[in-house]
Amino acid sequence: MAGFGAGVPCRPTSLDINRRKMPVLSRVRATVVAILLVVAIGALPGLVPEAHAAERDVTVATYDIEPFVITEGTVKYGFTIDLLDEIAKRTGWRYTYIDSGNVAGVLAAVKEGRADFGAGNISITADRERDFDFTQPIIAAGLQMVVPASSTERVEPGLIDFLNLLFSPTMLVWLLAALALTVLPAHIIWLLERGNEESMVDRSYFPGIFQAFGWGLGMLAAAPFDPPLRWPIRVVTVIWTFVSIIFVAYYTAILTTNLTVATISSQINAPTDLIGKEVCTVADTTSTTYLDRIGVAFSGADDIADCYTGLEKGDFQAVVYDAPVLDYYITHGGAGVAAIAGPIFKDEDYGLVFPSGSQLREDADSALLSMQEDGQYELIKKKWFGSPE
Repeated sequence: MAGFGAGVPCRPTSLDINRRKMPVLSRVRATVVAILLVVAIGALPGLVPEAHAAERDVTVATYDIEPFVITEGTVKYGFTIDLLDEIAKRTGWRYTYIDSGNVAGVLAAVKEGRADFGAGNISITADRERDFDFTQPIIAAGLQMVVPASSTERVEPGLIDFLNLLFSPTMLVWLLAALALTVLPAHIIWLLERGNEESMVDRSYFPGIFQAFGWGLGMLAAAPFDPPLRWPIRVVTVIWTFVSIIFVAYYTAILTTNLTVATISSQINAPTDLIGKEVCTVADTTSTTYLDRIGVAFSGADDIADCYTGLEKGDFQAVVYDAPVLDYYITHGGAGVAAIAGPIFKDEDYGLVFPSGSQLREDADSALLSMQEDGQYELIKKKWFGSPE
């Protein structure tokens, strides 16, 4: 029996089959576990709260300037304040604000070490970068002008403009020119026509010269009296007709131009229009530097609100300052009182200002960059300045 069984293969039992399946199942189970571990590790950043830097007390120099920093009681808000609050969430900073009055005060506080950095509407300039470190721009700005709303309403010449021109030196000069151009033809006509009995002029110098003179003025007005009888005078008539047409056309064009310019000159549409006007801006700012450079005299106020008050009272014909600040004024306190005049004429960027070499500046830059990447910056900007047109 033993020899007979040795040559026949045995059928595998259920135990043998299970033993063979075990390595395969183990490998599948291990693979599934490994995949689950990878997925779990990848999800950890979303499950674990973002780690913040160590909390730190930071002193910020600023001042009230709508819409960047606005103070009501002990509460501060505005575009810059919203940015700083978001930066604090990402850096762990705790703020203590000190009021520095204006841009010059903010820069002085930072330079003297009384503040860790300054915030508001601080323009980034080459001169300032020699003494300070700035973050990346927090908003694009520039200089602009506002004027009283009433000065932009009248765009067509009125009766007063016409009367002023009628009695102006320009009108007197042109009337004298018309008389001078009529005197010579009048004498020629009188000399050649006086011998004809049917002539339009009398033989006597008086009133003959006045009759000839009237004919000359009539030619200028394109409404002459009776034509002369002698052919030489008719030649003079033809020549004088062309002279009259040219003179009247040129005279009309000059007076029209003067009347238009007199009206437009009261408008302010470009920085060069500010010359000779009463202009206000905030002292020790980029606005004063620019106005000095183009030769515009101005009054330097401690606060932009002083310029607004002067504009509303009629003390100033224009206010020059940062475009975002003026835009906010036009749509809020200055609505119906003032109007934007012309486009932005000097591009500038605002930034947070730090002492040279400050580590805090790098932290602020990193926070601002992350805010731009996750969209928080655009939400804050839209809140205060609306969507771009």
